[in-house]
Amino acid sequence: INAEYGGPTEEGMQPTLRRVATTALRARSISTVGVLGAGQMGGGIAQVAAVVAQKPVVLVDSSPSQLERALGLMEKLLGKAVNKERMTEPEAKAAMARISTGTDMAAFERADIVIEAASENVDLKLILFEKLAASASADAILASNTSSISITKIANATDRPDQVVGMHFMNPVPVMKLVEVIPGLLTSEATLGSTLQLAQEMGKVTTESRDIPGFIANRILMPYINEAVQALYEGIGTKEDIDTTMKLGTNVPMGPLTLADFIGLDTCLAIMRVLHSELGDSKYRASPLLVQYVNGGLMGRKTGRGFYEY
Repeated sequence: INAEYGGPTEEGMQPTLRRVATTALRARSISTVGVLGAGQMGGGIAQVAAVVAQKPVVLVDSSPSQLERALGLMEKLLGKAVNKERMTEPEAKAAMARISTGTDMAAFERADIVIEAASENVDLKLILFEKLAASASADAILASNTSSISITKIANATDRPDQVVGMHFMNPVPVMKLVEVIPGLLTSEATLGSTLQLAQEMGKVTTESRDIPGFIANRILMPYINEAVQALYEGIGTKEDIDTTMKLGTNVPMGPLTLADFIGLDTCLAIMRVLHSELGDSKYRASPLLVQYVNGGLMGRKTGRGFYEY
């Protein structure tokens, strides 16, 4: 959600600014970006790295058809940008030429950073990071696009916990300006600095969160969405009334149930389960209606039906 809010005072920002300056001094330049996972998030990250940061990108996915879909979507989006005169046709072709693809993690051998963008499943991410540590170069940064899972836990699956960091992009990546950066318990200042520098080269605004479940964005957003689902479950209002009330009453671009459909109800449920299991507070328990929708395969826009039909 793009909105401008009042920030901290200059005095309150000084320690953070000093730390950013220090990490920037220790950062090393990133030349080649690896992206693991060619879904909506991974494809978007690859596109922004190639178009905005103008970096060579290695996009890896176990499914060749998913790689084809990702490249097709990028070509379509860049074609629209050319038609709207936001970029030239040679610039679009040059951006696509920067992206190479593969189905084997060995392709990450030349990447300076690999950004994992797989499903929000802790067991899957632990397996992937163990494999990444064995495939990527020894000095490569391993970043996760996780939106809720402990970076420290993910880092423990590797042989380089000081080079593991959270890099939480927002959806859709080419549009949303924010990247939430999360250092784990052992993340080095050099790793953090390089990650912040890359995000800025990709045209993003960064915030930094402690490695606490949900971080900043989803610690606030997901309970809000879950409470909206619970309000629907209890019959407090219709889905239209709930969304309209929050959209017009709080001046946000979409209501919570529409937003849940856009994010994916399965993703919302996965994050709520992380919050509930890791923090142990009943206020993070997922609404029974959210569980029911996911069990019924109603995931939102990506399946054609969630709280709304698409």
